[in-house]
Amino acid sequence: MDKHTDLVEFESMLLGRHVHMSIRSIGDDGGLERGAYILLSRLRVEGAMSIGQLAEAFELDVSTLNRRTAALSRGGLIERIPDPEGGIARKFRLTEAGERELDQARSWNVAGLDRVLEGWSSEDVDAFADYLRRFNTDIERISGRPWPRP
Repeated sequence: MDKHTDLVEFESMLLGRHVHMSIRSIGDDGGLERGAYILLSRLRVEGAMSIGQLAEAFELDVSTLNRRTAALSRGGLIERIPDPEGGIARKFRLTEAGERELDQARSWNVAGLDRVLEGWSSEDVDAFADYLRRFNTDIERISGRPWPRP
């Protein structure tokens, strides 16, 4: 293993741990748990999606997504609608409550990042964001699963 790659592996493991613990604390405060945050974020960026499209996007089986979407629907965060393009499959979209919850969770995340990056120059923050984007898009290219970006 290349020493440089070894360093990236270790630091990415720690980043994943920090993110996991931060998101868990959002849930402890009554906010969104990680899976809901990611699913709602995908619907916001991509628009209405069917259960099949969600299963493909998340590489999860339909039964798992049926449980997840049922919980989000019961919570009033998403709703099923007829396909806006006239297809037969119904689609899920964010509700106004879902938009508010997602905005609140995202604001909490951004505020936390603001605290972490407080001493960084704007150039350093931009460079870090560029490297993260490059890292993520290379993973997406290799996996064949691009993530839509706003």
